[in-house]
Amino acid sequence: MATVAFIGLGVMGSPMAINMVRAGHTVIGFNRTRSRAEDLVNAGGTAADSIADAIDGADVVALMVPDSPDVEDVLTGDDGVFAHATPGTVIVDFSSIRPDVATRLADDAATQGFSMLDAPVSGGEEGAIGGSLSIMVGGTADAFDRARPVLDAVGKTVVHVGPSGSGQTVKAANQLIVAANIQAVAEAIVFLEACGVDAAAAVQVLAGSTVLTQKAHRMIARDFAPGARIDLHHKDLGNVTAAAREAGVVTPLGSLMATLMASARANGDGSLDHGALFRGVQRMSGRLDTPD
Repeated sequence: MATVAFIGLGVMGSPMAINMVRAGHTVIGFNRTRSRAEDLVNAGGTAADSIADAIDGADVVALMVPDSPDVEDVLTGDDGVFAHATPGTVIVDFSSIRPDVATRLADDAATQGFSMLDAPVSGGEEGAIGGSLSIMVGGTADAFDRARPVLDAVGKTVVHVGPSGSGQTVKAANQLIVAANIQAVAEAIVFLEACGVDAAAAVQVLAGSTVLTQKAHRMIARDFAPGARIDLHHKDLGNVTAAAREAGVVTPLGSLMATLMASARANGDGSLDHGALFRGVQRMSGRLDTPD
């Protein structure tokens, strides 16, 4: 069993840290808003007052923060991981960030005696709570093997997909697929409702998919309580377009999805679940339930 410092105890990070405790690991959590650590403490973990305190004596340092600048700040700040971790520590970044940033930070970590894995996850809040996340991991095979017991505590499908940055590249591809599926479901439901069909009944016979199962009923109920927020998916699609440009490939659907996600944010839906792409279809169709 490992001693894990877990930095970032939000919607995803908190249940992930708790599942590590349940698996038998010693978990010390840190979050800038200290109240976010209460669930971890109640589950048997410990709350730290700073990043330096959290990583003192840790075998593994785990991160789950919103975006590339946040990861850089946690790692390279004066009170950051690089300044205080013990050489040999494995750093596991569960955040979804730009692949090039992940590669650069892994190189920086290596020069200071650390091993770093980019290990973004898929499965949303439900997967984080249930310990059933899919985890796509980039980095060295040795670091992956060392971190595997911690990864297995939070993921059902854990795959080493290549060198540093590979995990983030796979996650970017995943988010493109998810966004396109959500948009298709949103368009289908607006279409069904406009034609007078019982949409709740119709989705029972439509082609099954995880996105259809998870999102269609929430769209029909107009339930957009945030899980995976529009704001974060907008960031993820920015990662897709940037990585595609760097790779010299075109992603026409990816560009369209980035535009639709940006439109949702511009219309004030950024804090809603990404299923609120449905509202964009309604808006363009002149059928929005609640005016902006």
